[in-house]
Amino acid sequence: MSDEPKKSDAFRPQDPYIPGVTDNPKREKEAEKLRKLAEKAQRSASSTPSGLASPALWAAIVGVVLLVTLAYFGVKWWENERALKQAENPPVAAGTTDLQNTNAAAADLPYGPGPVATTSELSKEWSSKRFIFRPPRTADNIPAVVVKLPNNVYWGVSLREPFGTCQMEYVSDTAKLTDVYHFQADHPMIADPCTKAVFDLLKYGNAPSGIVRGEVVSGAAVRPPVAIQMAVKGKDIVAVKVEE
Repeated sequence: MSDEPKKSDAFRPQDPYIPGVTDNPKREKEAEKLRKLAEKAQRSASSTPSGLASPALWAAIVGVVLLVTLAYFGVKWWENERALKQAENPPVAAGTTDLQNTNAAAADLPYGPGPVATTSELSKEWSSKRFIFRPPRTADNIPAVVVKLPNNVYWGVSLREPFGTCQMEYVSDTAKLTDVYHFQADHPMIADPCTKAVFDLLKYGNAPSGIVRGEVVSGAAVRPPVAIQMAVKGKDIVAVKVEE
């Protein structure tokens, strides 16, 4: 045997010799088994995908992104549709079509029930006169108009839009009916500037109270204008009562 000492590896020092332990084959076998188990566990841990690499997590992330994207474009579509509708049907500016601004002009108009015009004022066919009708039970100021129709018929209507807040108008200028309401007519009409509906007083339409004048001939409306009963007493044209 050589007396030359064994060379040792500085980076892998030798284990100390312990009699009965170091040279025990059974213990060395168990130590080797534990070492292999530790290496296997380490390899298994390194090969296991992390939480971020989990397919279920990625599927959830993709689903959330898709939902957010769809919601964003849905909101944008709704805003564009609303803008287009407002451009096609701009809100009516406050003025003669706004019932809140009729009180100032009402001071110069006659009130019903009672005489609101004379036969001399409405001597010609399609002549008209505005008035305010105040039902006794409600004391509500209703803007109205009486029109002399063919065959010497006097017909009164409320200019308040049925089931609405817009003030309608009596249009005697047929050119305006064509230009503004896109309806060709050969006689005056009642028209709604908010909905562009046109009502013909020579035709009858359905109303909750029955058949009344003012059939809808253009545009959309739920019924003819609310009627106001008129009567002639001598030279006076009297507003009697409003349709209920």
